[in-house]
Amino acid sequence: MSSPVDDRSARHSVLATARRTAALLNVLADDGAGPFDVADVLRAHGERDPLDLTATDLPELRTAAGLLRAVFTADDADGAAAVLNRLLRDHTGPLRLTSHGGDSPWHPHLDSDDDAPWAEWLLASSCMALAVLVWDRQRPPGRACASPSCGNVFISPGSGPERRYCSRRCATRERVAAHRRRGAVPRP
Repeated sequence: MSSPVDDRSARHSVLATARRTAALLNVLADDGAGPFDVADVLRAHGERDPLDLTATDLPELRTAAGLLRAVFTADDADGAAAVLNRLLRDHTGPLRLTSHGGDSPWHPHLDSDDDAPWAEWLLASSCMALAVLVWDRQRPPGRACASPSCGNVFISPGSGPERRYCSRRCATRERVAAHRRRGAVPRP
């Protein structure tokens, strides 16, 4: 049975998966975030209810997010590829296709099962998407925000100069702070 082509397939694209990864890493970096916050991010990126996330899932999800963050802090494509190769070797299974019993378009998975634990799913789906972006772009798939007060990660645009900040807000805040530092005259 083939599923109709609609916007459901967009949530399984490489770029959509990579953006979901960045959003999950950012929410999981907040120690105050709970299962509802993580579920909200998943829903915002096309996952459907019921999402059976509980507080007991969070420690392993945070560990997975910490491992994936190293991809975003790599200096270059070689560094990002080295991190991804280690994660793929240590935390994923063989490539398989799934349609989740016909509920979605066919798409690849590297986790052990459609009902794999959340942390395993996060690592596997993220590694696959980030690896494809390194392959396609020949540079790290994203960065950590250069603002010392931020720490969020983001997916880099496909072309053009690399971004340093996760948002215009962070870029403006840092630009204003640098301007103020340059304009400050030391007092005798």
